[in-house]
Amino acid sequence: MKSHQKGFLRDSLIDQLSRVSAILRKEFIQMIRDKMTFAMMLVIPLMQLLLFGFAINTDPKHLPTAIYIEDHSPLVRSIMRGFSVSDYYQIVHQSVSPQENSDLLARGEVAFAVHFPVGFTDQLIKGERPTLLIEADASDPSASSQAISRVHEIVNQSLQHDLTGVLSNLQTQPDPVIVIVHPLYNPEGKSQYNIVPGLLGVILTMTLVMITSMAMTREAETGTLENLLAMPVKPLEVMMGKILPYVVVGAIQTTVVLLAAKYIFWVPFVGHMFHLVIAVMLFIITNLSLGFTFSTIARTQMQAMQLTFFFFLPSILLSGFMFPFRGMPEWAQIIGEILPLTHFLRIIRGIMLKGNSISEHQPDVYALLIFTLLIMLIAIKRYRQTLD
Repeated sequence: MKSHQKGFLRDSLIDQLSRVSAILRKEFIQMIRDKMTFAMMLVIPLMQLLLFGFAINTDPKHLPTAIYIEDHSPLVRSIMRGFSVSDYYQIVHQSVSPQENSDLLARGEVAFAVHFPVGFTDQLIKGERPTLLIEADASDPSASSQAISRVHEIVNQSLQHDLTGVLSNLQTQPDPVIVIVHPLYNPEGKSQYNIVPGLLGVILTMTLVMITSMAMTREAETGTLENLLAMPVKPLEVMMGKILPYVVVGAIQTTVVLLAAKYIFWVPFVGHMFHLVIAVMLFIITNLSLGFTFSTIARTQMQAMQLTFFFFLPSILLSGFMFPFRGMPEWAQIIGEILPLTHFLRIIRGIMLKGNSISEHQPDVYALLIFTLLIMLIAIKRYRQTLD
């Protein structure tokens, strides 16, 4: 009796294992057939490894710096050389006026602007501790804090070889030069001022691309695509009809984020709302066009979602939202320049924190327009006018 029960249990276990192995083989076959899902499982972890391992740097160096000099002397050149050879500053422009320094900072072309005033050398030789003014783009505190903390050390070390002989007594003073740093656009260094405007771009990217990409694939899965294809409409007309309703969704999301920024996080808004609306509408259309393009590639809603996350991951990591853009290696910055979110973050932060107009961000606007145009052309070309 016992041997019969053991044999029955053994046969039952074998049958169970056989059924499980059959299901297991089926899942592996299905996984291999679904090439997009299989590729995502391999590519996304590899992308995360490469991006987090090589591209992410919270201590950016060689930050672009503009210098305006009103007192040319060997001592001034020594300090300039000290900035140039330091790890944190890279002199990329010599301005002709303080206003040019300010304009370069406002447009985001430089991270720092240094001003050597008239009489700097005479005051230094007399031991009167002249003032060296450094204006810093502090809209992203994490990008400028390390460089700001090193500026006194750089200036003092630059003068060590010059303050000799009759000038050696100046080295006994605490600091032969008074360095005044003006952190502009975010003097208190609040991370909300940088993060919250960026969140607007992140939210629009994630939601609008996903919603639009799933809209067309849902049509195919539910069988209503046949009715859509039977209608006498052109691909561009289908795209516009699918995109325009979600423009309203993007506008609502934008309103919610801006209200939260003002009344919850107290983020300053020093720009003009008209310029902000133009930038947001352009970015919304860009994301909706991209989502429609994804829908022409994906065959299921799951694939559409996978494509969205595949695009969203580098966007959030390489755009300058989470980590300083200038801290990334050159190859990562090249990839970041392709992403729409990178350009939108520059525009939105420039308008909200710096009071810029849309015309001051022409390169970023053109980049968004070109990206949108190319994506629309790809979507129209790939749009299936038949079910084959």
